[in-house]
Amino acid sequence: MNIAPLDNLRGDYAGMAPDWTVTQHPAHYSNEEQAVWRLLVERQSALARQYACAEFLKGLETLGIGDTIPDFAAVNARLEPLTGWRVVGVPGLIPDAAFYDHLAHRRFPVTVWIRKREELDYLVEPDLFHDFFGHVPLLTDPVFADYMQEYGRRGVEAGPDVHLLARLYWFTVEFGLIRTPQGLKAYGAGILSSAAEVKHAIEGDGVQRVPFDPAKAMQSPYEIDKLQPIYFVLNDFRQLMERPDRH
Repeated sequence: MNIAPLDNLRGDYAGMAPDWTVTQHPAHYSNEEQAVWRLLVERQSALARQYACAEFLKGLETLGIGDTIPDFAAVNARLEPLTGWRVVGVPGLIPDAAFYDHLAHRRFPVTVWIRKREELDYLVEPDLFHDFFGHVPLLTDPVFADYMQEYGRRGVEAGPDVHLLARLYWFTVEFGLIRTPQGLKAYGAGILSSAAEVKHAIEGDGVQRVPFDPAKAMQSPYEIDKLQPIYFVLNDFRQLMERPDRH
């Protein structure tokens, strides 16, 4: 999902296909890139066990996300039979139209490059770790998987209202919370891929945690470079399929 301009971005856009996809080469990741992946997975998995919803944790286990950068082809062999979704490699951020089209066809774009060690805690552009660890596990859940496809379809049809959908994505897919029998949990990728955000979202003082309202979410501005001051809270993932009432 685009949250920054498409100029001055890292990533090799030269060899991509017309749909903005690129081939992942799992064997080409360096030892240092693998080490960065392991550091991030170890840290965020420990936090996820405490703060993430059960559906996310089940997805981590189902896909076998571990100490090696995932091979997208191997992941797809597990994911596609479950919910019909596949991951596709992309060089980095891609245009909204291409992003929504992929989602509408149950393809989730995952950046093929990973951040550097000095960027463990924050980077502006989504990388492989954010895209994969944060987003892909929930694609194993049938309800959330259906929502992501429906979201893509709405994006394809949105026209000039596409900015409203960007806000909805931000407050659900990226920074959503959900109430569970085990208490308040995170499901948003922007929360679960960030050590600071996950504790802030669940335990932080001075944070607004409000009942999910899609219309309100689409009217709420956000900033990408700060810990979030407001989170929308679901009672059930099925709420995501509700059409907003704009009247």
